[in-house]
Parts: sequence; C-alpha cells; structure tokens
Amino acid sequence: MEIFNRIVRRGLAAFTLFTLELIVIWTAFLGSLFVFLFITKEIFHLREEEFDKNVFLFLNAHISTSMTDFMEGITFFASRNFIAGAALMVFFYFIFIKRHAWYSLKIPVVALGSITLNLVLKHLFNRPRPLMPHLVKSSGLSFPSGHAMISISFYGLLIYLIWEQVQNRGIKYTLIALLLILIHLIGFSRVYLRVHYASDVMAGFALGTLWLILSIFLINKIEKYSRRKLAPAIEAS
Repeated sequence: MEIFNRIVRRGLAAFTLFTLELIVIWTAFLGSLFVFLFITKEIFHLREEEFDKNVFLFLNAHISTSMTDFMEGITFFASRNFIAGAALMVFFYFIFIKRHAWYSLKIPVVALGSITLNLVLKHLFNRPRPLMPHLVKSSGLSFPSGHAMISISFYGLLIYLIWEQVQNRGIKYTLIALLLILIHLIGFSRVYLRVHYASDVMAGFALGTLWLILSIFLINKIEKYSRRKLAPAIEAS
C-alpha cells in the first residue's frame, strides 16, 4: 500500500510539474505574440510614437561618457560576430565534449534562424533608425531590434540548456539570473545608444521569445519522433 501511495504521489507531482511548465510556456508564447502585434499596430497603423519619444527624453538626461562606454561593451555581447563565435563554442561543446547531438542542433537553428528572421522582418517593416545622433556606429533598419531578438533567443537557449543540464541549484539559478540581466541590459543599451526605439527592442524581445519557444518545441518533437520511430528501425537493420 505504501508503495502504491508513493507511486501515486510521484505521478501527481510529475503531472503538476508538467502542467505548470505547459502553462508557463503557453503564457510566454501568447503574451509575446500579443506584445508584438500590439506594438506593430501602435507604430505602423496608429503612428503612435509618444512612448518612444518619452523614453529618449528620459535617457538624454542620464547620458555620460562612462555609461556610454559601458553600454558599448554590453551591446557587443549581442553583435553577430560575438554570437556566431559563442554559438560555435557551445555547438562544439555538445558535439565533442557533452556528446548530445540534439542539443547541438538547437544552437544553429535558434541562432541562425533568429538572425535570418530578423533580417526578413526588418525589410518587411522598413522602419528607419532614430534620426537623432547615434552614440555608436550603426547601419540598416530599425524594427525589430536585431540585438534584442538575437540576445533573447540565443541567451534564452542557454538558459534552457542550463535548466536542463546543471544539477547544482545554486549554480543553476545564479547563471540564469546573470543571463537574464545581460539580456535586459543589451536591450537597454540599444535605446541608450540611440540606435533603436524602445518599441524596436520590445518587439525584438517578443519575437525572440516566440522563435525560441517554437524552435525548441519543434526540435524536441523531432527528437522524440526519431527515438521512437527511427532508432528501432536502425537497430533492427
């Protein structure tokens, strides 16, 4: 009887955890979709730019040389060159050290897919960058922010991998907290440096979250299918 009760408790705990994770994922996905659609409507349909102007007015009063240097350093961590190098390092780690092929597949799908999707959307919306003098060199279009979208998709993937792989809770939560801080600082840096509107960054975060969730979901489905269908066929042959 005790064994049966223990099995029931474990089953209920697993079901509760699964349900909670599902609720969190769907809330993040639908919330991000709503935010992106809302911003798109406000900026491109209603031509509402008061929020962006107020953010710039606030930041203009807090600009300093030391803060600008700090923000330039922060924004580098979401540059394409840095992300490409970091993605390769994580890719090779899971290929040669950890030997987890499916985790290594998630990295190029999320990183490269995020960059490609961002470029397509930039040309689709065709929003110029802010007209005020930029505090760092920049080129291209403004909406959605590539740094914001890439940072939340790539570093969000690292958070997912840390959550799955790191067993020590102290290390796990510390790393996750640091990455979350970095993601938000990157988004803030793009507005501070005047190369993006605040709405660009918010839209980039929303789209990056959508892409991250969708990519992980689809790759996990493919992984489960391959283990269930392909692996037995390979072993039999």
